Amino acid sequence: MEYLYLGVLVFIFSLACYDLTAGVSTDAGNFLSAAIGAKAGKIPVVFTVAAVGIFVGATTSNGMMDIARHGILNPDYYYFNEVICIFLAVGVSDVILLDIFNTLGMPTSSTVSMVFELLGGSTALAIVKILHNHALSYANLINTDKALSIILGIFLSVAVAFVFGLIVMWITRVVFTFKFRQKSRWAVGIFGGISITAILFFLLVSGLGKSQFMTPEFRALIETHKFTIFWVCFVTSGILTQILDLLHVNIFRIIVLFGTFALAMAFAGNDLVNFIGVPLAALSSYQYYVEAGAGDPSAFCVSRLHETAHTPIYFLIAAGAIMVFALITSKKARKVINTSVSLSRQDAGEEIFSSSRIARSTVRSAMNLSAAVDKIIPAKAKKWIDSRFDSDDAVLPDGAAFDMVRASVNLVLAGLLIIIGTSLQLPLSTTYVAFMVAMGSSLADRAWGRDTAVYRITGVISVIGGWFITAGAAFILCFVTSLFMYYVGPPAMVICIATVVFIIIRNNKLFKKREANENKDQIFRKLIKATDQNEIKELLGEHIRLNQVNILEFAHTVYTQIITGLKDDDYRTIHHAENALGQQKSLWKKMRSKELIGMRKIDYLTAVEKNTWFHLSSNSISQIIYCLKRLSDPCLEHVDNNFTPLPPVLIEELNNVEKLTLDIIDEALDMIRNGNYENADLFMVRANEARHRLSALRDRQMNRMQTEQGNIRIEILYLNTLQETQELISTVRHLLRASRHFFAV
Repeated sequence: MEYLYLGVLVFIFSLACYDLTAGVSTDAGNFLSAAIGAKAGKIPVVFTVAAVGIFVGATTSNGMMDIARHGILNPDYYYFNEVICIFLAVGVSDVILLDIFNTLGMPTSSTVSMVFELLGGSTALAIVKILHNHALSYANLINTDKALSIILGIFLSVAVAFVFGLIVMWITRVVFTFKFRQKSRWAVGIFGGISITAILFFLLVSGLGKSQFMTPEFRALIETHKFTIFWVCFVTSGILTQILDLLHVNIFRIIVLFGTFALAMAFAGNDLVNFIGVPLAALSSYQYYVEAGAGDPSAFCVSRLHETAHTPIYFLIAAGAIMVFALITSKKARKVINTSVSLSRQDAGEEIFSSSRIARSTVRSAMNLSAAVDKIIPAKAKKWIDSRFDSDDAVLPDGAAFDMVRASVNLVLAGLLIIIGTSLQLPLSTTYVAFMVAMGSSLADRAWGRDTAVYRITGVISVIGGWFITAGAAFILCFVTSLFMYYVGPPAMVICIATVVFIIIRNNKLFKKREANENKDQIFRKLIKATDQNEIKELLGEHIRLNQVNILEFAHTVYTQIITGLKDDDYRTIHHAENALGQQKSLWKKMRSKELIGMRKIDYLTAVEKNTWFHLSSNSISQIIYCLKRLSDPCLEHVDNNFTPLPPVLIEELNNVEKLTLDIIDEALDMIRNGNYENADLFMVRANEARHRLSALRDRQMNRMQTEQGNIRIEILYLNTLQETQELISTVRHLLRASRHFFAV
């Protein structure tokens, strides 16, 4: 039995190594999105600064892993086999949840997942104990006061961070405007003094302040003279930043990089417990069990977990090295960063979220409130405030989502809020604080315009909803897993281990596949970054032509599948076409949004000239998808219900119809792909002839139905197929016409 638990312990540590990589990927947006979004430095420089901060934070961590040992459960009432079930369930649940969120590119909190997993697992076994011993109560087995304070502190940080981010950013922008290099240079010293002082205190309080390398005497010295240290730092850094600004040094770049280092360091130091706290608690439990003679695991109480943990330095160094490696190599980390940056970018770009009803209602209510406030504010005051937020002449670094003023506010304010939470002994989530500060500051900075607000709000709601889902899913998953392992025993542990390995491999394959699909649209990414009008026109034309080619290739494939499935009475083929239509509809919605962004980027006169043909092309593509959908639905229903197949005479006719239609699609496809429309007029004639041939077939079928008694269900299905095929040819004709005129203008 001792070797079984040793094997479980080894697997828990293996999960911890993977958890470290998944956790860094999930939380990377906390400390990297500001620097990357503002282009404070080249990507290697930013990642190097963050990597150094992570390694220093991990290796100087305070090593206090007590929340995993006795912060949630009361070890006086738990036995060794029970805590191993809980700790293994926590490791399994944590890896699964974090990997899912990473794969989706959604920021989440390792703190929340660990706390609710511990709470779920401990609650599961607490219920078992109460059912067997009615003298026990939930309050005996679970530290409810500590758990409640952790939970309230975490979720309270969401509202606090957003409100403070909004207010502080609004005041900062009024002072500096978007032309901070020309205006308000007198405020640079004050802002620099406040920012650097805040970051230094953040390092002392949340970073080095509780490090195991800090002696009690040094901590007492800091506590005694903290006001003196504050004023010395403020005055010194204020004078220094003002002098550097006069020498044309970009102070905001220094603040952003320094803040990135500080936040990365504090993240590694404070959140390390989320990744290795549970494995170390399991290791301590195993050591206590072995020291006691490795007897009956269900009779050995782990009350020694009340002792404060002292983490060996080699564990901290190894954890820091794994976290740095994960930060540098993880593609999922870049996806999470992209989500945070996209939701806070200053201008319109590739919106990764769609609109939602609650977002539309929120925007409508905000507009009504804004209109009411505008009536109260004097016209002169409103005009002056609007001038401070005028971003037309703002000069952003190439590819930057926002300027360094906002990046500085995001980092400094996140650090300050975490300092305040730490001093009040409230365990704030760095994920929640950093993300919500960024969202509040982007709203205050008027980055959420009328064209983007619904998408950004949908994104924020999705992320926040994901946080609450994380909490609930972590509790339930660990609750069920703990009970399963407790009652089934070692076989359940083996099943859980195999399951988590399978899920990790599967999610990684899905992520690579999704990443490959997303990386295909490189043209749009170049279009967003382009500033030259000729380049914008060329890229937009290339993007539109590629979409037209893709939809015709798709139409050829899906039409063939539908007709083949109908002729062969093959449900699987038509069902595959039906699924492809659903995916294509969703994809086209995103592509159309991107093209609209491109149309807004070209010059006004060109947009007016191309507008008619652009919308005719877009509507034709939408109509092609709907035609195929109207064609597919009745065919799928007919085959799925095992109705009578088509007779040979109709199959023979349908073969000719299929060949005629595919020839029309392929001819239009070749012209659009090659950009050669010399034979477009002849194509229009042939397409009209094809439509007339289909009309003649429909008339002949109608006459046949009137003179011969046949299967009315088959005859109606065949008529619908001819009708939708005729409509498809007509729509392809409109698409070619729109494409020809769009590229001729």
